[in-house]
Amino acid sequence: MVLVLVSLTIVTVDQTSQTHHLTAGAKSVADDVLSPLRSAVDDVLHPVGDLFAGAVHYGALQTENQKLQAEIGQLRQRQDEQPFDEEQLRELLALQNLPFVGDVPTVGAQTTAVDVSNFDADVTIDKGRDDGVAYGMPVVGAGGLVGQVVEADHRSSIVQLIVDGQSKIGVTLGVPAAASPTAVAQGQGQRSPLLAVFVAGSAGLRKGRLVYTDGLEGAAFPGGIPVGRVASWRTVAGGTQLNVSVTPAANLGQLRYLEVLQWEPTP
Repeated sequence: MVLVLVSLTIVTVDQTSQTHHLTAGAKSVADDVLSPLRSAVDDVLHPVGDLFAGAVHYGALQTENQKLQAEIGQLRQRQDEQPFDEEQLRELLALQNLPFVGDVPTVGAQTTAVDVSNFDADVTIDKGRDDGVAYGMPVVGAGGLVGQVVEADHRSSIVQLIVDGQSKIGVTLGVPAAASPTAVAQGQGQRSPLLAVFVAGSAGLRKGRLVYTDGLEGAAFPGGIPVGRVASWRTVAGGTQLNVSVTPAANLGQLRYLEVLQWEPTP
């Protein structure tokens, strides 16, 4: 404080008198003395000023940061969803051309629920009686037969998959059925292949051979729909018949989109 008062006195004398040559040296001394003081004061006050400025702008910075984080999250979500969208498109395109459907009218449906256990396998679809879906109608997907409608409400239906333990399908190991051995393919649960029983021992099997619905009179499914491919076989005790393991032709792990065939068996 003393140094400040001395400095002010020197400045006043310098401005109001003719002693400029005397005060010049004193002013220089005062500047040399006060300069460290001013520097020290600046060092103290500048951080305080920055602190207040930061406090004033903190809310705006926080809002901007939140907006940037939201935009980053949206970009990441779009990136994650891209493979899923591409897979959906592939499934839909595959359903546009199902050669085994022929002239049978179809109802496009989307799966809304999956109920799978060790032995049972059902899915719920978003189409029902109001859309032309009825009990007993076959359901297909890309690749082949998926199952059969076992319950139809007004706006939804339950489809029993071909791997369900209660599912039984008349099949043939070639087309047409009249010239190929026939059998009954039974479901054994979601994690197991179908089991075709009552196959003649002279069927001439080979691994990978397609198995189709037989379409015989009174059959639950029209003929010629791929059911699966021969995976392996073994001779039943007695040596007159074979039991054949059949891998489903349709990908039962991806059933987002399906087609219900508006077909009813001939009495």
